[in-house]
Amino acid sequence: MFVTFLKFADNRAAAAEFMAAHNDWIAKGFSEGVFLCVGSLQPAAGGAVVAFGESRTAHDARIAADPFVMHGVVTAETHEIDPKRTTAALDFVKAAA
Repeated sequence: MFVTFLKFADNRAAAAEFMAAHNDWIAKGFSEGVFLCVGSLQPAAGGAVVAFGESRTAHDARIAADPFVMHGVVTAETHEIDPKRTTAALDFVKAAA
């Protein structure tokens, strides 16, 4: 399981230009069953992605393909989590670990 923080970078002003492509990238992550949660870092600091079900290499490649990352709108920082306790709805992440 991964948590990736997408923090605004020097090219933040270009976010509107790449927003549609970024939203398509998010939709693809959900449709492929990898993204569990995506949201904004508050206050207006960027975003975060919680992902599950792929290798670190595959996850890093997915993050690198985000148009916001590709165009320097955000920088990505990924942390791997080895879940030990979860709510019942997330028990599936422990079983795969």
